[in-house]
Amino acid sequence: MTKMTLGSYPHMLGFEQLERLLERTAKSSEGYPPFNIEQTAEASYRITLAVAGFAEGDLSITVEDRQLVIRGRQRDDGSERIFLHRGIAARQFQRSFVLADGVEVGEAVMENGLLHVDLTIQRPETVVQTIQIRKG
Repeated sequence: MTKMTLGSYPHMLGFEQLERLLERTAKSSEGYPPFNIEQTAEASYRITLAVAGFAEGDLSITVEDRQLVIRGRQRDDGSERIFLHRGIAARQFQRSFVLADGVEVGEAVMENGLLHVDLTIQRPETVVQTIQIRKG
């Protein structure tokens, strides 16, 4: 059985990068921390991550190669606490979201243990181009 790729379709030129993006996205399927994605207007979205226990200084948000990367690392407070039960894990995480061309990351707000990251889509104007045919 042969694997179907976007290159197998002769009318879809230049979409090889899309196939690589889909493969990269499929690899980042860890479930922590949980998140929501909501459409807040016609051209804007909000990603909300449940980051209870993390302070603003424990989180970093970067855009790397058209990928929104949110990292969390809780700092050890250095105290010698003795836990009788430890059900709240202090673990680090990394969440990645692939961004399409024209998606811009806006502000990030921390509220009640939730990290909100706003995105907007800058839609390009439709361009019609006429190509002149010259004699060979």
